[in-house]
Amino acid sequence: MKILHTADWHVGRTLRGRNRADEHRAVLDEIVGIAEREAVDLVLVAGDQFDRAVPSPESEQIVYNALLRLARTGTHVVVIAGNHDHPRRLAALGPLLKLANVTPAAFVRPPNEGGVVRHTAHSGETACIALFPFQSKRGIVKAEALMGEDPDDHQKKYADRCRRIAAALCGEFSGDTVNLVVAHLTVVGAATGGGERSAHIFDYYVPADIFPSSAHYVALGHIHKPQRIGGKCPIWYAGSPFAMDFGETHDEHCVLIVEAEAGAPARARRVPLAAGRALRTIRGRAHEIAALAGTTGDDYLRVIVEEPPSPGLAEGIREMFPHAVDVIVQGPDREDDARNAMDPTALRGDPGALFRRYLEESGVEGDALAKLFDELLEEHLAPA
Repeated sequence: MKILHTADWHVGRTLRGRNRADEHRAVLDEIVGIAEREAVDLVLVAGDQFDRAVPSPESEQIVYNALLRLARTGTHVVVIAGNHDHPRRLAALGPLLKLANVTPAAFVRPPNEGGVVRHTAHSGETACIALFPFQSKRGIVKAEALMGEDPDDHQKKYADRCRRIAAALCGEFSGDTVNLVVAHLTVVGAATGGGERSAHIFDYYVPADIFPSSAHYVALGHIHKPQRIGGKCPIWYAGSPFAMDFGETHDEHCVLIVEAEAGAPARARRVPLAAGRALRTIRGRAHEIAALAGTTGDDYLRVIVEEPPSPGLAEGIREMFPHAVDVIVQGPDREDDARNAMDPTALRGDPGALFRRYLEESGVEGDALAKLFDELLEEHLAPA
């Protein structure tokens, strides 16, 4: 049986207000093409299809079109809710998605109530798939416990609950099926990609040993860096399909193609994804940065200018680099004692001197600003 594992699309994510819908369409087109080329039997989408619980109509069109196109390749698609997805919205669409050969899992369910599904491939192999959508800490750690217990106790409660869920779901595995888990969780030992939002990443996590040796493959979402986690069975994060934020310092973006058969651990290989614009940070003094103008293509840029602020500096950088989404001007650091070297009582009553001191302490070469300040002050103080 051949399986495509993907996760963390985050459709609807913007970058400092810039719409990235075209990038999402392109990368999902690429994933559909890989599914067709590899002739996969099963696609596992491990959560966070959307970036927000109430997605825009454009985002919904992108996600559901991609799921339907994946299903039309002749494969079966399984999709679970992540912490960014609205589980009730996914559940409401469940009957329609199932008509299109897409199995959604919005909530953790008992095995005989949809928590475990089966799919038979063209080869005759049957997959037994345990569905483990995101499990919110709010459903496990109650307000009373938050107020009166140690945070370590909260984490232990969460991990214990997830262990029991995994045991119940994986209890359906047998020796003659390809046993799969698709989950949206933070597993101990994972290296973050940098673009994740920390609230659901660092506070609550589970050990890798909640997944039994009877599982042939565990398909994870939630962490944006593709990687294998050590455990009793092959455990993989597929990662995000392209860089979601400048915090994502890794250059790896891929889907995983998994080959599995009953009675043996699965084998996974990465298939790189090329769509999506690169995010790059450039830094230096203004003249060093200016020398790079015209060399950065369509990359989104974070530009760090390592010299004192001056009027028009940031605007000039943005003109040279239209794709700069962040321009940060970092002046030299000043010691507190240098800032306080001048006796403030000597400046009392002289706004012009106070403003010049502010410019000096901020590292701003601002003679023109100081003169303008004097003119405005004189105009303000002039008698009517």
